[in-house]
Amino acid sequence: MKIVEVVTREGHIEAIRRIARDSGARDHWLGPVNDDGRQAVRILIAPQQRQQLLDALQARLGSGEESQILVYPLELALPRSEEGEAKSSSATTREELYNSVSKGANLDGTYLLLVLLSTVVAAIGLLENNPAVIIGAMVIAPLLGPNLALALGTALGDSKLVWQAIKSGTTGLVTALLLSIAIGKLWPSAVYSHEILSRTSAGLDTIALAFASGAAAVISLTTGLSSILVGVMVAVALLPPTAVIGMMIGQGEWQLAYGATILLAINIVSVNLAAKLVFLFKGVKPRTWFEQQQAKQSTRNYILIWVLSLVLLGVVVYFGKGLG
Repeated sequence: MKIVEVVTREGHIEAIRRIARDSGARDHWLGPVNDDGRQAVRILIAPQQRQQLLDALQARLGSGEESQILVYPLELALPRSEEGEAKSSSATTREELYNSVSKGANLDGTYLLLVLLSTVVAAIGLLENNPAVIIGAMVIAPLLGPNLALALGTALGDSKLVWQAIKSGTTGLVTALLLSIAIGKLWPSAVYSHEILSRTSAGLDTIALAFASGAAAVISLTTGLSSILVGVMVAVALLPPTAVIGMMIGQGEWQLAYGATILLAINIVSVNLAAKLVFLFKGVKPRTWFEQQQAKQSTRNYILIWVLSLVLLGVVVYFGKGLG
């Protein structure tokens, strides 16, 4: 359950109350009229009805600055509604999902600092053959966020979010790669630890793992179970393969760098394709008809590009194994 608060002019109040009733709100109540003539309506709503309510409110109020819609988390509501509790399930609205995912595409000082620190941690773990250290680097690395933002941006037809995600993701990968190359050149001699060598080859099982992990990431976001993301970051990490690519280039080991590049490409393609398909299955789309038509084209192109990329990578992996 959450509380949706609408602050708007008195002339909208009755329409807001009618929308609350039509959306199946558990309860709603009015606040006092402010000096500027606006009044607050607070609505107690279950997860299943929250998207319907928000869409109806936005259609009624438009994008005018005189009205605001606020969503608050609710820890507990008493007395409990047994019928409501039985039907209740975790759900996230389009707006909440956008707010959560778009943060992962922010290209700022914190993002770059986390990329640099996680790259150093990953490199140390790889060179020392220490899985625990590598897992720590996977968790703090912010590279999964831009990929999820890219999938959501195409689902909503939001070109601004798409380009922001591409810019952040590319910058993060290039930064990690350049730092890894420097670490590889500065290391006194080539180190072939098990953790490094395990990330210089990929198989068809790698595609299945990355695809399943990408789907799990989006399911966790759309259901509000964000704690699952930690496991996803570990299962389909993008940073360790990037670090291996850089260190192998720094050491002049081009064949091993190529193998790590294939692994990284599989992870990126699988995560993006799985994320997009889950968003499509979950019905994540723009609110208005016009925006939906725009998003359809970007969705088709997005899925086609990633499917073809995944097929190509599968062919490379299959024949690569056969030649090996």
